[in-house]
Amino acid sequence: METLPNITHKILEAAKKVGYRSHEGVAGTFFQIDHKVVASKINEMFKGKLEVLDTRDAIKKYRWVSKLLWKFVDKDKDTFTRSVYSAEKSNWENVAGYFIRILPNSEVTFPIQSCIVLAKQDSTQRVHNIIVAEKGSRANIITGCTIHPDITSGQHLGISEFLIKENASLNFTMIHNWASNTDVKPRSAAIIEENGRFVSNYICTSPVKDLQMHPKITCKGKNSSTRISSIIYAQKGSRIDIGSGVELFGENSSAEIISRTIAKENSQVMVKGSIHGKGKNSRGYLECKGILLDDTSFIHAIPELIGSRSDIDLSHEAAVGKINEDAIIYLMTRGLNEEEARSLLISGFLDVDILGLPENLATEIKQYIKKTAKAY
Repeated sequence: METLPNITHKILEAAKKVGYRSHEGVAGTFFQIDHKVVASKINEMFKGKLEVLDTRDAIKKYRWVSKLLWKFVDKDKDTFTRSVYSAEKSNWENVAGYFIRILPNSEVTFPIQSCIVLAKQDSTQRVHNIIVAEKGSRANIITGCTIHPDITSGQHLGISEFLIKENASLNFTMIHNWASNTDVKPRSAAIIEENGRFVSNYICTSPVKDLQMHPKITCKGKNSSTRISSIIYAQKGSRIDIGSGVELFGENSSAEIISRTIAKENSQVMVKGSIHGKGKNSRGYLECKGILLDDTSFIHAIPELIGSRSDIDLSHEAAVGKINEDAIIYLMTRGLNEEEARSLLISGFLDVDILGLPENLATEIKQYIKKTAKAY
């Protein structure tokens, strides 16, 4: 494997945009360029608590890992899953990805980070990730997917499968930074066992040709819970179809789905959210909020609640509109010009505090979103 200093400056700069940090303060690091893993290491203080491997190496090390492949994501779901599955059947020559395992009863206080870079023009990158939070474990994962600054088009197909075991808690944040001619098709699913908690965050503030993702979360165990949040800033003709589906099987299981979306410059965004209450006393809340910055774009919010029992509690809130003009006028009376007022309102709407990130990463992402908002 290459050492990180040998990775080109442009790739490292792209990695920084999706939360990658080369300094200390992380529990483990995984870095992949196209289908080549160039770094996979663990901080000394977390050895014995954490494993970070190339998925291909994990399959060789543990027989049970191969049994997790395609256990939660259907390999026949669509042409994109079939493409990854077919490549794997050809001996994984054109597939890579990470295996992250937090060992039983381990608390990993520093974030685990991964970065996956698409670096070949007009290529298809296939990724298969397996994440296991063992019983009683706690951890934060920050994963970024991005494109080389000199690359203008390509396709990213990512499969991610999560197993959150009994009494485990996992906070997973995915940050995407693509080019305006990139096709991105992540496919992910998670199973949460008794008293387990899974927090899933997604951020995309860069243009993308076509982004489609609909993660499926199953709260299987008693008192299992999940919180799914997304921040989308669609611009320059982006086409985004994003949504989350949660099935509440476990007694007293619960789910929250929170989304913030902004669209401009002929962008089209479809935001879906579905919660199905099947377990005794299950609870769910769904919130979709969107802002349109011009008349050439649209946001289609689709909240869906399905109840299968009389003792469940499901609710939703959805709103799509424009920036509050009264708020702009108020800020202008406080000394801001109109552009500054709009930028402040946009950055406030895309509030990363809804994600529950570690403080240092939240601060970095807030600064990034402020820069994005200023580009309005």
